[in-house]
Order: sequence, then structure tokens, then C-alpha cells
Amino acid sequence: MQKIVGGDTVSWDCVNPKYKIKKKNYKNSGVVILSELKLHRVHSFLDFIMGGCQIHFTVAIDFTASNGDPRNSCSLHYINPYQPNEYLKALVAVGEICQDYDSDKKFSALGFGARIPPNYEVSHDFAINFNPDDDECEEIQGVVEAYQSCLPKIQLYGPTNVAPIINKVAKLAAEEEKSKDASQYHILLILTDGVVTDMADTREAIVRASYQPMSIIIVGVGNADFTDMQILDGDDGVLRAPKGEPVLRDIVQFVPFREFKTASPAALAKCVLAEVPKQVVEYYSHKAFSPKCPMMDSPILPANTPE
Repeated sequence: MQKIVGGDTVSWDCVNPKYKIKKKNYKNSGVVILSELKLHRVHSFLDFIMGGCQIHFTVAIDFTASNGDPRNSCSLHYINPYQPNEYLKALVAVGEICQDYDSDKKFSALGFGARIPPNYEVSHDFAINFNPDDDECEEIQGVVEAYQSCLPKIQLYGPTNVAPIINKVAKLAAEEEKSKDASQYHILLILTDGVVTDMADTREAIVRASYQPMSIIIVGVGNADFTDMQILDGDDGVLRAPKGEPVLRDIVQFVPFREFKTASPAALAKCVLAEVPKQVVEYYSHKAFSPKCPMMDSPILPANTPE
């Protein structure tokens, strides 16, 4: 291999052992000549992470009326002082893993489907800290606190439209794509209690987003029928926009939280994030982007690294 990389040709005799025994003057039955060799390195998810790629995490929370009145203990948004609700369990389980891959540990936290102050008009894309100029929260605990503070100030309403938030994150990811390097990858975590209302717009948004450095994780909270959500996942076939255009790559993972109610937070996080490493590699390989910095021989990784 060193010879061919250096410009020399390399050859091997093709020898038939039977002919070699029978024929005294037998040399070979032909020659294999290697005149050109191209080496193509396939980078791994950890190569990109150790090369400096940051994972930017955005969480989008469903505040539609179907969740139930937060003041009622039957509500999916009910704040129990002794036990976190399903939204908080899913948020913390996934967020605590993601924050290990983000150096500033700041999370964009958005809500949709609620009437918000001061005019109490329905919004499908609002910062739950009510700061439209800076929707980021400090670490996952900051998101939890913003969520708990937000609930008494809004009115749960509807419908369940998620396309606006997907388009917002995709626009941010598109700006990163212009950098022409593997510097930042976006993960959008959508927590919702039901099937999305704007399915056609959502499919279109996902197809557009599949060209950007981002992945979408949808966690279904509660006991609704999530059959239609499997369409967005794409595991049973290629997701297409309403006009038939397919996704460039599969970027959606759907997980019903009820399947993990009795499981550990680590089990939920592992399932939810299972496809992200492959999606990161697929995107940067498609763009032919290599890790920014030389990889370390012995990377030190978080204890709960997705496999």
C-alpha cells in the first residue's frame, strides 16, 4: 500500500499450486497489477464530536388544550411537587445526554399551541421564557424552570401545528450549513400529546429540513393514538412531501413515552437518540465535510454516549 501511494505500481503473481507441482518451468497463470489506489476515510460520529462539532438542542413543548387544565391532577402538564410529569421526564432524560455535547450548555426552549400574553393570541412558535430575542435557557434545569414558570401565564389552546417550529430550526441550521464545515448540528426535540394537525405542512417542512444539519425527535406523551406519527418517522417507508418529493435522508425518530413509563431515564434517552449518530454522519458525508480538528487517539466521552 505504501508503494502504490508513493506512485509505484504493485503486482502479484497468480499461482496455481497444482500447476506448480506438475510443471517445472511454471511461473504463474497471470499477474495482477495494482496501478492506482484511492483511500477514502469514513468518519464516525465521535470523530465529528471530538473534532469540535457542537450539538445545539432545541425543545418544543405542546401547550394545546388536549393536554388538560394544568391545575387538574389529570392533566399531562400538572406540576406534581413529588413527581415530575411525563413532559418533564422526557425532557430531562434526553436533555441531560444532549447537554454533554454542547459546550455552552444552552438550550432553546419553545412552545406551541397556546394563547400567550400580553394579547393572548394563539402562537405556534414562542419562547417559553417570553424573551423573543433570546429563547435560550441555562442547562436543562433552566428549561425545566422556564417550563414551570410559563404554565400559569398561558392559556392552553390549539391546534397542534409543528411545521412553524421545524421551519424555524431548519432556517437556523441552514445558516450553519453556509459555514462549509462540521461545526454545529441541530437536534429538535418535540414533545406532544397528539397527532399533528398540519400534517401536510409538517411533511413539507421535514423534507426541506432533511437537507440541513438537523435531526428531529418526536416524543409522544400520553395515551393518544400515534399511528399517523409513524409516517413521519419514515422507518416503514420513505417520507414524502405532499407533492411527492422524498426526504434526502431520514431525520425523524418517533418514540411513544408510554412504552418507557417503567423504564429508566437512560433507556428512554438511548432509544430516543439511537439514530442521531448515523444521521450526523450521513449529513456530513453527503456534504463531504470532514471533522474540523484532528481527532484525539483516546477521546474522553460522557458516560451515556449514544451508541
